[in-house]
Amino acid sequence: MIRFLLGRFAYLVPTFIGITIVAFGFVRLLPGDPVLLMAGERGISPERHAQLTEQLGYDRPIWVQYFEFVGNLFQGDFGNSLSTKKPVLDEFLTLFPATIELGLIAILIATLVGIPLGVFAAIKRGSVFDQVSMGAALVGYSMPIFWWGLLLIIFFSGILGWTPVSGRIDLLYFFPNGTGFMLWDSLASGQSGAFTSAVRHLILPSIVLATIPMAVIARQSRSAMLEVLSEDYVRTARAKGMSPFRVVGIHALRNALIPVITTIGLQIGVLMAGAILTETIFSWPGIGKWMIDSISRRDYPSVQGGLLLMAGVVMIVNLIVDLLYGVINPRIRHK
Repeated sequence: MIRFLLGRFAYLVPTFIGITIVAFGFVRLLPGDPVLLMAGERGISPERHAQLTEQLGYDRPIWVQYFEFVGNLFQGDFGNSLSTKKPVLDEFLTLFPATIELGLIAILIATLVGIPLGVFAAIKRGSVFDQVSMGAALVGYSMPIFWWGLLLIIFFSGILGWTPVSGRIDLLYFFPNGTGFMLWDSLASGQSGAFTSAVRHLILPSIVLATIPMAVIARQSRSAMLEVLSEDYVRTARAKGMSPFRVVGIHALRNALIPVITTIGLQIGVLMAGAILTETIFSWPGIGKWMIDSISRRDYPSVQGGLLLMAGVVMIVNLIVDLLYGVINPRIRHK
């Protein structure tokens, strides 16, 4: 088991180095001068521009800036935002609960709907249910997030008036000592209607964010289940007269879940990418919207730090998935 863990950790080192290069290089490909954007409409004199450029270190060679950036990372310093002057790490940790809450609900919806859908489609292979469900999964996977989100807003918020258009909770509720997780804060506060308001705000963005992972999980579950159902041990279990529930639920499903869990882990990266569009559409105050705003302001430290921290979260989740993979199938730990 120790060898298995060390092998997985070893993969993180080159991955981390590659992410730092991508995060550092990406922001410098963005058009515009961050110093001029800091000055705003008032403008800035050439002397002051040169002074600020030198102060921020943007006049140094690129390789010097990169190694300084990496050196600061090892000290836990992700820099300060050029626009707010606040530490990037503090801003990230403040907004991260909103993205985590949205992502967890989205992946929960995708898993609870996608796995049963795929399993029943495999059991009913070739039936109308199989064709309709897998066709719907293909449509869901192909549907652009921004278009799907706008459709839901127009129908459920504009026409029916069932859900709010944006935000996390109605403005009349406030939690000064909250954790940042709105569902928990609203429930713990005991304020009448607060939890209901938080749930209503969460419904549409979580459905939009869950659509693509749900489609992928459903199709992967069907494929894995079909492969397992054709194995000899499943046919033997049926020949012994075991109930269909025992054959499918115990013998087949456990083995079919191995590739499905890997797929769920890989969807975390999709959720992070999808959160950028979803949070922008629904004005959800999370990391995705913060990243879009930082890119538009050419806020180098915020974009660099945000990309690196989001990638770190994805790496950690994938490591956890690898460990779960080894727990479900012990043979993996010896490879």
